[in-house]
Amino acid sequence: MRVLVVEDDPGLGAEVADGLRAVGYAVDLATNLADAGLKLSVDGYDCLVLDRLLPDGDGLELLRRQRAAGVRLPVLMLTAVDAVAEDADDYLLKPFAFAELAARVGALCRRAEHPRQAVVRIGDLELDTSRKRVRRGGVLLTLGAKEFAVLELLAVRAGQVVSRADLLKHCRDEPADPLSTVVDEVIAQLRRKLGPPIMIGTVRDSGYVIEPRPAS
Repeated sequence: MRVLVVEDDPGLGAEVADGLRAVGYAVDLATNLADAGLKLSVDGYDCLVLDRLLPDGDGLELLRRQRAAGVRLPVLMLTAVDAVAEDADDYLLKPFAFAELAARVGALCRRAEHPRQAVVRIGDLELDTSRKRVRRGGVLLTLGAKEFAVLELLAVRAGQVVSRADLLKHCRDEPADPLSTVVDEVIAQLRRKLGPPIMIGTVRDSGYVIEPRPAS
């Protein structure tokens, strides 16, 4: 899951971004409307966390432009004013506890256009997407945030080839070098942790696919 956080307070923005990364999200951070608009125009997100008062205007203006353009990206509005932002999907009053923000972001991502299943099962592999837990053959595995993000995308598209570019978006913050080897490194780690028989197959020049039967 990829989240754009738009917050001009350096401390709060870093706290929110780092906290969401720690629980498994890929996060980009913008500090003003212009930067946020640019990021939204070139990359895809599952949720937008948007501050109301920004140096170059009101976050509501960005939200309304997105809605007018037909973009239905789920939006959590951060505000110091106790008033419902009618165009937002949810809003959170400042100051707030990070746990509450993370819960709201998770709920919005699950309500997105392509919702994830709560539990994904492929053969003897089980992913609990809400708790970020993975079991194979009933054994609980320890995965890092990037490993879980890549495995989740492969699992929800089981049987389909997922490109390196798509996987890269789910395990890196900010646009990354398309020649980066991070995806291949994460796949190698996943294969080792998942153990035999291998479930993640390589499709040459295309990407990776996960399937319940042994893969080559």
